[in-house]
Parts: sequence; C-alpha cells; structure tokens
Amino acid sequence: MVKQIQNKILIVEDDNFLADIYKTKLELEGFKVTVATDGEKGLKMIQTKTPDLVLLDILLPKLDGFAILETVKQTDSAVKDLPIILLTNLGQNEEVQKGLKLGAADYLIKAHFKPAEVVEKIKKILQK
Repeated sequence: MVKQIQNKILIVEDDNFLADIYKTKLELEGFKVTVATDGEKGLKMIQTKTPDLVLLDILLPKLDGFAILETVKQTDSAVKDLPIILLTNLGQNEEVQKGLKLGAADYLIKAHFKPAEVVEKIKKILQK
C-alpha cells in the first residue's frame, strides 16, 4: 500500500480559537498543520519548515501579513513560489488589491467563508 504524502499547511493566525478550528478541519482532511501565532514566528516557519501552502492573517502581532507576503514573494527565492492565501477580516477593496498584487494565491474574508470552503480552496490551489 502506497502511503499518501501529506501536504504541509502553515496557519499564521493570532486568534487561537480560530487557528484551532482551521487546524482541526485541515487535519481531518489529511493535512499536516503547524500554527504560528505572530508574524515573526510565521515568517521564520515559512523559511525553515517549507510548508506547501500558507494560510495567512493580515492583522498580526510583531509583523503584519502584508510584510510577510512581500518578504516571501520579493526577497526569499527559496519560497517565493509558495502559495499563500490571505484569510482576514479586512475586506476593503484596497486591501484585497494590495494582497493580490503582492502575490497572494487568493484573498478570503473570514466572515464570508466557512472552514469547509477554505479547505476546498486550499485543495484547488494545491492541485495546480
């Protein structure tokens, strides 16, 4: 029997309750999940753990999601092609455009997506 390779997902989210919901949902779907609770830890984990996809909040302690996205996409060649989904409460058009322009694979507003829908988006992006 061939063992299926688990995709590694990093969740960068300072709301522990929300991070746990997404972590549990993703693990039930067979993903290996790691959580970082602030921006500095998140960036370090992106660079050292090389996840297959990052679920990234924008409003974070120490380093915001836009700064992480910009650093990964523009200065870190080892992980610049890493798909990053912004999952945030910021829904203004300017923020959405900024996130996509910086290289986010998708921009999801927390209030508009159930965890199951986020998992489906992750699966679609990883299949590309």
